[in-house]
Amino acid sequence: MKIFSQALDTILPPRCPVSGEIVTHHGALAPHIWRELDFIAQPFCSKCGVPFDYDLAENLTCADCLAAPPQYNMARSALRYNDASRDLILGFKHADKIFMVKSFVPWLRSAGADILPQTEIFVPVPLHFTRLIKRRYNQAAIIAGELSVDTGIPCLYEALERKRMTRTQGHLSAEDREKNVKNAFALNPKYKEAVKGKVITLIDDVYTTGATVSECCKTLLENGASKVHILTIARVGRSDPLQ
Repeated sequence: MKIFSQALDTILPPRCPVSGEIVTHHGALAPHIWRELDFIAQPFCSKCGVPFDYDLAENLTCADCLAAPPQYNMARSALRYNDASRDLILGFKHADKIFMVKSFVPWLRSAGADILPQTEIFVPVPLHFTRLIKRRYNQAAIIAGELSVDTGIPCLYEALERKRMTRTQGHLSAEDREKNVKNAFALNPKYKEAVKGKVITLIDDVYTTGATVSECCKTLLENGASKVHILTIARVGRSDPLQ
């Protein structure tokens, strides 16, 4: 298998999915692309995971979460959403670069270090079937599936259903995003017993305002999940413009 892999790399050398430059292995990034990524590290909010813009002690909760505690237990993201991470995620989401998931998994494993040991089930944020037909794949399901293989934690791909078609969230305000997804999700009746009492980690590509994941979290908790965490590739900071 190793010999076959080496031969394949000789014929089709691995390339950076962003710049197209030859790299050491499939899923690797060119050095100048790597330097542009902003990995989230402490200090960040212990609840929602938003990075603080100044140095603070660890395990602090941000003012927003203190004022209005989210329904989920913890949210964590690997990257801050900037030009570099946006290009990676948009390529993965819309340009068929699904092989990028190989790069995302170790980043998510690191970002979710305090979430994954508790997790009993992965559940991806679902697409409406009309959007799934158009896009041909659900990027959240691909991430959740690869994480499941990597960690051994089972994934319920169809546990959540999007009951109605919602507008694309891009360019909507935080308030409009919340209205757009309100009551948009339901639990698939087949999985009612499977989620009861379970610690679930909800998987998506980007955490923007939290409207979508919060609505999904609400649905899971109302159907008996004991706790829900959120894990995404990237998140928008509070001072950043919405994607």
